[in-house]
Amino acid sequence: MIRKPSRAAARVKRHYRIRNHVNGTAQRPRLAVFRSNKHMYAQIIDDVTQHTLVAASTMEAEVASKVEFTSTVAAAAVVGEVLAKRAVDKGITEVVFDRGGFVYQGKVKALADAAREAGLQF
Repeated sequence: MIRKPSRAAARVKRHYRIRNHVNGTAQRPRLAVFRSNKHMYAQIIDDVTQHTLVAASTMEAEVASKVEFTSTVAAAAVVGEVLAKRAVDKGITEVVFDRGGFVYQGKVKALADAAREAGLQF
């Protein structure tokens, strides 16, 4: 019988593979995305100092008030927009995108597109 790894384990393996190539610096921090079944999280991280510079998620009142459901593509777009506005306010314009092992479609793509439209470059 063939034993496939779980989808979560396969995602973590992909994420480690991506992280071998994607590093955030002070000049160009890493935009990390995590998608759960109910919520969407995004952080801009400086990997050199190991600090989170900016963060946004659908658990915040500011984001949750703008959407009806927190697990939709529209909610992911709002998270991307809010994150980008906070980053631009802190002077961050260029980032490296880390999709976290998730497929670049749907919610992850919506977050990335919204962040680009709000002023981030990647």
